[in-house]
Amino acid sequence: MSDASKPKAEMEPKRRNRSVALADAIAGALDPVLKKRGFASRDIITHWGAMAPRPYDKVAIPDKLAWPRGERSAEGATLYLRCAPGHALAIAHEGQAIAAAVNRYFGYVLVGQIRLSAEPFTPGSGAKEQKPIQPSPSVQAKVGAQVANIEDEDLREALRVLGHALSSRSERNGK
Repeated sequence: MSDASKPKAEMEPKRRNRSVALADAIAGALDPVLKKRGFASRDIITHWGAMAPRPYDKVAIPDKLAWPRGERSAEGATLYLRCAPGHALAIAHEGQAIAAAVNRYFGYVLVGQIRLSAEPFTPGSGAKEQKPIQPSPSVQAKVGAQVANIEDEDLREALRVLGHALSSRSERNGK
């Protein structure tokens, strides 16, 4: 069927007259990747913090879910976890407790055993460290003169820090 013969409704993308969560908007793009990793849905990844026992919710993430060859068995799948350095031994030892927590969350036997993935994981790897910008001597003098008459020492210091932050922000933006 050519584009000219298709109805106009089929050619235009569906419009939503409301805001949509980012997870819902990109769900179609993530699903094929997750299916290759053995996950039927995003639930085990998105709700990992709620289902995994502490501290494993912070030091490990699901990597892959591998089912035994043939049909899905009653024993469940093998869940491969990426873990932070130094936690591999504890996760290997507590694997059955982690599997039980995941199964309890879903209400049926999904995970039969836990294994460690060879892929590394570092918690908070997405967070970037911000370097504080040192204001120029002229800005320091200007802000210091503006807050010099404030009697309360704590308030004066807080306003000085705020003044330096605002001035460095305006310098970065080219104002």
